[in-house]
Amino acid sequence: MSEKTIEIFVGTVVLLVALFFLAFTLKVTNFNNGDGSYNLGASFRSAEGIDVGTEVRMAGVKIGSVSSLHLNSVSLQADAEFLILTDIKIPDDSAAVISSEGLLGGSFVEILPGGSFEDLVSGAIIQDTQSSVSLINLLLKLFSGSKE
Repeated sequence: MSEKTIEIFVGTVVLLVALFFLAFTLKVTNFNNGDGSYNLGASFRSAEGIDVGTEVRMAGVKIGSVSSLHLNSVSLQADAEFLILTDIKIPDDSAAVISSEGLLGGSFVEILPGGSFEDLVSGAIIQDTQSSVSLINLLLKLFSGSKE
């Protein structure tokens, strides 16, 4: 009888530890299922460097993430959708820019706030966008002597 009690106790401890690690992982990765957030969209000429899950930042602080990315077959641009935290209000004349963390760092979407008193609502599209600058293309232009 004591072996069964020990097995039940050990099984319960293992289950509790597994639940603790699951909760810890979800908290550390800022898992967001869409509650407490709203959707915004933007179209980029090139979405090089970003993917679903890429951070969206304003003033260097994470305010959301890229929730979807696909090619628009009509405009032939990359359409991105973002999940933004509900308590963050973004002026409707703001810009979305794909930025790089450094020479070898990853990319993120940076929201540059405008000065409008009107805020973007859920489902709105950010009109002013700027794609990422390709370091390889810049180096090729520099060393090839291209005047473009």
